[in-house]
Amino acid sequence: MKIDEKEFFREFTLRICSSLEIEKALWRCFQYIRDVIPTDELFMAVYDPGLGTVDVVVTADMKGGVAQTIKTPIPPEVREHLESLRHDPDVRILDDIYEDPVTKLVAKTFKAPRSQVMIGRLIIEGEIIGALCVRSGGREKYTPDHARLWALVNEPSAVALSNSLKYRELLRLKEILSDDNRYLQAELRHKVGEEVIGANFGLKEVMQEVRHVAPLPSPVLLLGETGTGKELIAGAIHNLSLRSRGPFIKVNCGAIPETLVDSELFGHEKGAFTGALNLKRGRFERAHEGTIFLDEIGELPLHAQTRLLRVLQEREIERVGGTAPIKVDIRIISATNRNLETMVSEGHFREDLYYRIRVFPIIIPPLRNRKSDIPILVHHFIQKKIQEMGLPWMPAVAPGALDRLLAYRWPGNVRELENAVERALILCEGKPLQFDDIASPPAALSLQENIEQDRQQPLSLDEVNARHIRKVLQITAGRVEGKEGAAELLKINPGTLRHRMKMLGVPFGRRAK
Repeated sequence: MKIDEKEFFREFTLRICSSLEIEKALWRCFQYIRDVIPTDELFMAVYDPGLGTVDVVVTADMKGGVAQTIKTPIPPEVREHLESLRHDPDVRILDDIYEDPVTKLVAKTFKAPRSQVMIGRLIIEGEIIGALCVRSGGREKYTPDHARLWALVNEPSAVALSNSLKYRELLRLKEILSDDNRYLQAELRHKVGEEVIGANFGLKEVMQEVRHVAPLPSPVLLLGETGTGKELIAGAIHNLSLRSRGPFIKVNCGAIPETLVDSELFGHEKGAFTGALNLKRGRFERAHEGTIFLDEIGELPLHAQTRLLRVLQEREIERVGGTAPIKVDIRIISATNRNLETMVSEGHFREDLYYRIRVFPIIIPPLRNRKSDIPILVHHFIQKKIQEMGLPWMPAVAPGALDRLLAYRWPGNVRELENAVERALILCEGKPLQFDDIASPPAALSLQENIEQDRQQPLSLDEVNARHIRKVLQITAGRVEGKEGAAELLKINPGTLRHRMKMLGVPFGRRAK
C-alpha cells in the first residue's frame, strides 16, 4: 500500500504533539500507525549516561499508553557499542530484538518475545535524546519504505519527548514543593528558634564548643541526660553554621515504629508497599543542603543503622522500592542519653557507625550541675507559659521559693523545671509562685557532698533505667501491659518497653519466673 509521506508526517505529528502527557500522545499514535505500519507495541527510551542506564519512559499497545520509568543497567562494554551507533543511520531495522546487545538487555527487562523492531533515533540540535521504537511479532515485516516513513517523524517525536520529560520534572518539583510546604507548616506548629538559656552561665563551655564546630561539616554527637536541652543545642549548631539558610529536620528515632523507620528516614516510591499511594520523601531527603538532628539515635534498629552508615560514607540514600541512589548534601547531628559504648560491646549498636557519628562529642551537663542557670530559666519559663496560657498578669516568685528550687536535684532536668513552673502558674491564682510541691532535702548539700552523693548512685544510664523498670515491675507484680501494667505506669508502648527490657537485661514473662 502506497502511503503519502506528507499525510503520514502530518497525522503522526498532530498526535505525538497532542498532549504533554506522553502516554496519551503515544497511544493516539499507536491507534493511527497500526493501520500503516506493522505494530504490536510502541515505546520511547532515553539513555542516561550518568547512571549508565537505558530508561523506557512510555509504552503503548492495544491496552493503551503507560508512562513509566523502567531502567535497564548497561555494562561499560555495551555503552561503547551504544555510543558507536551515533554514526549509523537514523533508523535501524533489527530482525530480532535480541540480536543487538542494547535492545537485548531492554527486551530481557521487559520479558519481550522475539520480534522485529524498528528504532528511530530522536535528535534535537544534533544531540541524541532517545529513541522511538516500533515492535512487531514475526520477521521481515519492516521494509526500507517503513524506515523512510519512520525517519520523517524523528524531529516532532524528539520535541514531544523532550517537552514531556520537562513537564514530568515540573510536576515532580511541584509535588516536592507542596510536600515541603505541608511539612514546614506542620513544623511551624511546634516550638522553633528558642534561645539557649544559660549560654553565658552553666552552658558557657558547651556554647564555646558549639561555636568551634558549627562552621565545619563534621558530625556532632550530643551526650546528656533526658531533658537537658539537646535539641536546643543542635538548633544552635545549625543556626551558627554555613547551612543556616537550609532546612533543620528533627527526628526522634525512639518515636518511630521499627516497621516504618526506613520509610520515614529514607522515603518510599509510589506502590513500594501496601498503603504507599504516593511518592514520599524521607527526612534525609528533606534535609538536603541543611542539617538533620537524630535524637535518641541509640533507639535505631540495626538495619536502619546500616543504611545510615551508607549516608555518612557515600552521601546518598535509596528510597524504599527505589532502584536508583539519590545524592544528599547534609550535616548530621546525633544525640543520646544512652551509653553507646556499652551498646557497641553488646552488639546493639554498630561500632563503625559509632565512630562515624562521634567525631565531635559535646557533653551537656545536667541541671543539678549548673544550678546557676535556674533563676534565669525560671524567669524565661514564666514569660513563656503566661503567653501560652493567655494569663493577663505575670506573677512574682515568693520569698524562699527560689532557694527551694536551688536545693532540689532535678532528675528530670530542664524539662522538669519547665513543668514545675507551669504547674505553679496553674495553682497560684494570681499570688506569688510558691513551688510547694518541690520536695526539699533537710539541708542544702555542699558541692562536695553533691559529688559524693552522685558517686554513690549508679552512674550508668542503662543501670538507672534497668533499676527503675525493675522497681515498677515489682509494683505491678511483673505485669508488663494491660491496665495498671508497667507500660501504662511508665507511659510507653508495651512493645517498646519489652524491647528496652531485653536490651537492658531485665527479665520478663517466663524468664522472670
